[in-house]
Amino acid sequence: MAIFNFSDEETLGKVASVDTTNVIVEVENVDQLKRLQVNHLAVLQSSKPGQHLIGVITQVTRKRGIEEVVGDGINDQASELNMCRIALIGTMLDRDGEKENVFRRTLESVPEIDANCFSLEGENLTGFMRTLSSISADGNALTLGKYTLDENAVAYLNGNKFFQRHAFVGGSTGSGKSWTTAKIIEQMSALSSANAIVFDLHGEYSPLVGEGIQHFKVAGPADVEDKKTIADGVFYLPYWLLSYEALVSMFVDRSDQNAPNQAMIMAREINQAKQRYLEENSQNDVLKHFTVDSPVPFELDVLMARLNEINVEMVPGARSGSEKQGEFYGKLARMISRLENKISDRRLGFMFNGGADVLDFTWLDKFVTAVLGSTDENGKAGIKIINFSEVPSDVLPLIVSLVARVTFSVQQWTPSELRHPIALLCDEAHLYMPQRNMAESADDISLDIFERIAKEGRKYGVSLVVISQRPSEVNKTMLSQCSNFVSMRLTNAEDQGVIKRLLPDSLGGFSDILPTLDTGEALVVGDASLLPSRIRVGEPHNKPNSGTVDFWDEWQQPAKDKRLSIAVGNWRKQNI
Repeated sequence: MAIFNFSDEETLGKVASVDTTNVIVEVENVDQLKRLQVNHLAVLQSSKPGQHLIGVITQVTRKRGIEEVVGDGINDQASELNMCRIALIGTMLDRDGEKENVFRRTLESVPEIDANCFSLEGENLTGFMRTLSSISADGNALTLGKYTLDENAVAYLNGNKFFQRHAFVGGSTGSGKSWTTAKIIEQMSALSSANAIVFDLHGEYSPLVGEGIQHFKVAGPADVEDKKTIADGVFYLPYWLLSYEALVSMFVDRSDQNAPNQAMIMAREINQAKQRYLEENSQNDVLKHFTVDSPVPFELDVLMARLNEINVEMVPGARSGSEKQGEFYGKLARMISRLENKISDRRLGFMFNGGADVLDFTWLDKFVTAVLGSTDENGKAGIKIINFSEVPSDVLPLIVSLVARVTFSVQQWTPSELRHPIALLCDEAHLYMPQRNMAESADDISLDIFERIAKEGRKYGVSLVVISQRPSEVNKTMLSQCSNFVSMRLTNAEDQGVIKRLLPDSLGGFSDILPTLDTGEALVVGDASLLPSRIRVGEPHNKPNSGTVDFWDEWQQPAKDKRLSIAVGNWRKQNI
């Protein structure tokens, strides 16, 4: 049975103008014109039977004509031109094969001139929204909350398309961005073999718990001291896991005139150190094919000893028995000092002080199983929330992108028939996916990795969910690859402009509501949403640690002065 049953009395008006995706309707009923609201829905008669076209009202206009002077008197019949502009977004089919009431996000026809137009409200709106919900809920759908247009209709998204085509979640501070992310994580964790990594830069997702969620943190100074391991939820990211380019960016100062020599020697000596490790551990299969970028452990002491030898190397001179300075004498001094400083930096203990465990050849298997596996010893914990809060900001892009590179590489080298998809939820993405013109050398490596995942990840079952409060600062390539947008309130004009440019031309005006969205409201547009929608996001069971502090109320309560000495102690120990 068709859901739309309009009577002639409900006609809003007739189509006066049509182009590819926009229709102008001349409104005859002034009372109905007054009720029309921008961004609400309208239905138009299609030129094909058994179809209706669905559109979003983008403009409502009422114009009074100038009174005309006729002879000696005034024509008191002032002309009126009442119009609304509608952006067409899809087609409602009464029947498609054996299915009834099917909505498609395609325009199989356009309305004819003088075709009737109806405002979608009341029972018709409820019926349409329920149809959308039942279509989307086929199987295990992803839901964010309720439609603002009809709070009785659940707003479902297509979970496959949401992750297949990458997604962006954004909004100003306090708009409900973390809340929305928590809602998505919560539903993912309920799936039997979900697989995702959440880059948690400030520890705000630590309250999210459940049998489908595991928490890890990158080892801080106190964890290194206590020799905590991955069994304690603490892991290391050893130096040998970095690519050659990442190692060079970390240890070689590009402004040094000897930088090219230092980079070349670094490549040669790392290669030899890895070869020595493989020979000592009888890994003959790997020995035949490894490269400088292969994730093979090597001992830093061996590398440092070789670099120091080269830096002070003397070679035979022209005369018999004489010696002269070697080709690289003194040219590695700055790199060696830089490397020694990094090794002794307690903040980087997760990289250089993992102990003998991280030099074991099987360590990478254990790490990958823990971080990329979709089950734990209890059989189900596919969402891995990784806390990067103790990673120094100057190396943060390098370290976050290292986890992303390991993920992508494992997926790439897994036979296609054994591959299990994984999603990367990149919170505070603007910190490690900046615009190219704002990037430093370490950022460039991070960008290269994430851009590659954005462009090629779908082929290997790697999805990106980019989460940021500043879309204008996020790399354009990353955003251009996202086909789904969940945008909360954005007050900055540049940020609004980014979202507006990414929307289809016919829906460009839809972004005008971004600064007026309420806390917890989102504009959802993209392949995963059957309809560009304004959604009120539902409350997650466990809320992230990102709630806004009620300053005025708190200032009326007694202050906890003991907090200051505790904070100073924690600050000094670098541990809470």
